[in-house]
Parts: sequence; structure tokens; C-alpha cells
Amino acid sequence: MTQAPANLLAVRTLLLTHLDNAPGPDDLEPAEVGIVGDPAHRGGYHCGSDRVVTNDYSVVESPRDRAGLTLDAAALDVGGFDVRSAGRTHTLRSFSLWCVGQCVANAADTRDIREIIYSPDGTTVKRWDRLGKRSTGDSSHRWHTHISFFRDAIKGGRDQRPLFRRYLSSIGLLEENDMTPEEHAWLATVHRNLTVLDGRNPVGQIYTRMTMGEDATVQNYVPAHPTLKSLAAQVTALQTALTALAGRDFTDEPAIIQGVLAGLTPEKIAAAIPPTMAKQVADELARRLVA
Repeated sequence: MTQAPANLLAVRTLLLTHLDNAPGPDDLEPAEVGIVGDPAHRGGYHCGSDRVVTNDYSVVESPRDRAGLTLDAAALDVGGFDVRSAGRTHTLRSFSLWCVGQCVANAADTRDIREIIYSPDGTTVKRWDRLGKRSTGDSSHRWHTHISFFRDAIKGGRDQRPLFRRYLSSIGLLEENDMTPEEHAWLATVHRNLTVLDGRNPVGQIYTRMTMGEDATVQNYVPAHPTLKSLAAQVTALQTALTALAGRDFTDEPAIIQGVLAGLTPEKIAAAIPPTMAKQVADELARRLVA
């Protein structure tokens, strides 16, 4: 029989842990977060292999779904809530728009999401579909948001909580003490950049000595400290730009600005942006794309 997989149960638990009994007039109740369709439900991502129908869109439209079909359901429904946190109001609508914005921006932790069916205003029903197959849904999505996951991600047991942790963190209901995988990757990039610079500038030399434990004055140094990460990356990107400008003769300010920008490739700019600011930039770009 169709069953709720462990990775979606973990998402359900995460949301209820922080949104059930949250301050505000309407918290998120357990009955409002569902995974498996009721016994009469046939077809779609709330169904496993025993309930799919002929040419079921949740199976035939993507090789990821065909390869991942099991008895596991692959969707999550989230009902209405109205909570207060960090001086702001957060609702199902703002949650849905935030999630869609992250999908539009192709954030790394959204790539297992196939679709989101939601209402931005309680009247119009919209659907974000990674495959671009459809754009709306039935009227029940005025009061709940449906999130489908590619079946291979569910079958593989991939953790789907990072996106929802980021949402809860962004509204002040979850304090993240550990770096995300994206932040670890970002720090690794900074490490490589500064290590390559060793012998050519003091920052690279100091950084390399610290990470190798060769500098007795910084034995307690923590490479993951966000302020130091940001400073090191910005120094790296700016030094590269300034090196490219060395020996060139500019006669006006616009030319200087253009020269600096020309030396800052997207990769270098990305490396210089701290993870917290990167998230804010992604959120803003996503908001503009959805608007």
C-alpha cells in the first residue's frame, strides 16, 4: 500500500516542530500537513505504485519519476497558517511565494522539486512546474499548497529538509548553527583561492599557515567564521581585479569602474559574497522573477 517515506516525514516533522504552536492567530496543525492521499485518491504524486493510473503524469513525464516509482508517495501538502516572528507576519501565501522563488532561482536544495501548486492571493491558483507542462491546479489549492518531488529523490532517500530549514531560518523560527552544504562548498572555494595566492600576498600566507596549524598565534582560529570568510573572499576578488588593472592608464572615472567590473567575473563575485548575503540576493532575484 502507498506509504509515507522517511524523508518526507522528516520534512513534516520539521515544519510542525516550528510552526505548530508558533506565536500568532493560526499555527500549523498536524492535520494540515499530509503526504499520502486518502484511500479514494488515485493518480498523482500522493500515490505510490499501487495507486497510479494509466499514463499517470507523476510517472510518465519524467525519467526521474519512471525510475523512482515505488510504494512511496512523493508529495507534501501544507495547510494554512498565520504566525508572527521577528516582527513580521508569515502565512501560507508568503511561504508558497518564497518556495516558488527559490525554485525559479534554481537554488541547489530545490532541484528535487517537480512542482508547486499554490495560491498567491487566496483566489488564483498557480502552478510552478519544473518541466513546464502545466500552470494551474484545482480550487482546493486556494487553502493548501502542494509540493511534488521527483520520485527518484524519494526512492533514494535524499534529505529534503534543507530548503525548509532555510525558510524557517529566514523568518526567525530556526537558528542554524551548522553550515549548509552550499556554505561548505563556498568555504572550500575561498580556501583554494587563498592557498593559490600563498607566497604572493600576506593574506594567502597567513591563511595557509593558519589552516595548516603553523601559526602559534592563531591556534584557536576557526576558518568557518563568517566575518573572516567574507573578508578573505573579498580581498581575493578585489586583488585579482586590481592586478588586472595594473599598468593600464585610465583617464576618467567611468573607465576605471568599467575596468574593475571587467576583472570581476561572475565566479569571482560569487566567491566574494558571504552565504547570508548570497541568500538575500537569491531571494530578491527570485522575488523579482515571480512578480
